[in-house]
Amino acid sequence: MKEDVQKLVDKGEMLPLMEEFYTIQGEGFHKGTAAYFIRVGGCDVGCHWCDVKESWNAEIHPPTETPKIVENASQYSDTIVVTGGEPLMWDMTPLTNQLKEKGLQIHIETSGAYPLTGTWDWICLSPKKMKLPTDEVYAKANELKVIVYNKDDFRFAEEQAAKVNNDCILYLQPEWSKRDKMMPQIVDYVMKHPKWKVSLQTHKYLNIP
Repeated sequence: MKEDVQKLVDKGEMLPLMEEFYTIQGEGFHKGTAAYFIRVGGCDVGCHWCDVKESWNAEIHPPTETPKIVENASQYSDTIVVTGGEPLMWDMTPLTNQLKEKGLQIHIETSGAYPLTGTWDWICLSPKKMKLPTDEVYAKANELKVIVYNKDDFRFAEEQAAKVNNDCILYLQPEWSKRDKMMPQIVDYVMKHPKWKVSLQTHKYLNIP
């Protein structure tokens, strides 16, 4: 990457854009909501079951001017979801400031492993064992979404729930490839521990991108 471009990326004035698309939010509290997704490349958290591993290497995704991303997003929806990869690897301040100038609602989906930057209307925290969230993200998360791949993830979920704020909504979501095995266990767990809710990747059931 050229040095001048790298400087703009470091400041958040350009971002390694993997893809952007208008669809229906399929997961968590806002499921069923029309939203414009901005998927930013780059992630070193390294979940072995990640379904967008092509997002991990930021260098293969073209640095894109933040105003261009904002202009595209503002044409489609009032709700913008910034995801990755791990978007907090980059300074989100320029992106969110410009989206706010358009009067848009801005959500982020993050592992929380990096310092929180940007201004957000909704923070979906999906923590990973390999690289735990920062204290600030725990304190500000609106929803906690723990992916359940095996039985140990229930223990991990309770550890994470103890760290978030009292208003944070708690979700357990089966990892897609393990849904048939883990869903009965999740249902049973939620019925025994009703502070939790079940989150499904409804867009995959509905064949929505």
